Amino acid sequence: MRSEADELLEALEEAIEIGHRADIPVEIYHLKAVAEHNYDKMHRVIERIDGVRATGQDVTADMYPYPASGTGLSTVLPTWVAADGKFFDNLKDSDVQAQIHREIEDIGGEISRRPDQVAPVGFKKQEQQEYVGKRLSEIADVRNQHWVDATIDLLLAEGQRIFTIYHTMSEENTRLQLQLPWIKVSTDAGGVDPEWAKAEGPLHPRSYGSYPRVLGRYVREERLMSLEECIRKMTSSVANRLSLFDRGRLQLGCFADVVVFDPDTVIDRSTFDDSHQLSVGIRDVFVNGVGVLEEGKHTGATPGVFVKDPGG
Repeated sequence: MRSEADELLEALEEAIEIGHRADIPVEIYHLKAVAEHNYDKMHRVIERIDGVRATGQDVTADMYPYPASGTGLSTVLPTWVAADGKFFDNLKDSDVQAQIHREIEDIGGEISRRPDQVAPVGFKKQEQQEYVGKRLSEIADVRNQHWVDATIDLLLAEGQRIFTIYHTMSEENTRLQLQLPWIKVSTDAGGVDPEWAKAEGPLHPRSYGSYPRVLGRYVREERLMSLEECIRKMTSSVANRLSLFDRGRLQLGCFADVVVFDPDTVIDRSTFDDSHQLSVGIRDVFVNGVGVLEEGKHTGATPGVFVKDPGG
């Protein structure tokens, strides 16, 4: 949506109106309320979505099961800095830098302005490796800079967006959202293997642990929903939303995409401090009927195919 923070409610209305006027389903990607002063808005978001669904409008959402998001450090700066696709060229301009300071300090904005909640981790150059694991506020202190100046200098030195963890969401909202019948579980991340990914630096733990985290923590330990309902939110509900009606369920005529796990032991191990850890409790995985994981070990098979919906 256009906003997940100060204008969350307005952005929701915009999405709902677009869906209504165009007569198309609405899928809210990675539903969240960002920044502490916006946390309580989630109750109003849920009430509004429940209300329009009751009228027959098709509105659903998905989420990843963590109270922190992950994107570029560049997003703490005003979006206009990237005008004309010249983000780094614009950022070098002293007048632009001064305007950034004015906007952030005087006007504020919807991105959380608490550098103690911002943890840049995606540094590529050796001279910046000392900052991995530190919050932006700590990095600025080490560099004896205002956090805005530290942000600008780091982005220019790296020449890339610098992947960053934003600890700006509520665990209470995470639990609340997971229980909603119209929520689906997502990762917002690609699959990685610690054998090669660890050398590239820290990641958001959702890359390794999203689904085992829900199964182990929120289902087995906290009993927020039944195991069956949880699995539906990870499989058929997702497939149906993408019009993939021959996937996401154990049924004659469907592709045999199957995960065999132990509900008593499945759990995530990846953390924000040590992200490159595989989850446990997953025994076997079949893709298109071919075993790719047997007793926790990869078979070497690669039976995956490009998946298209009926219209593709």
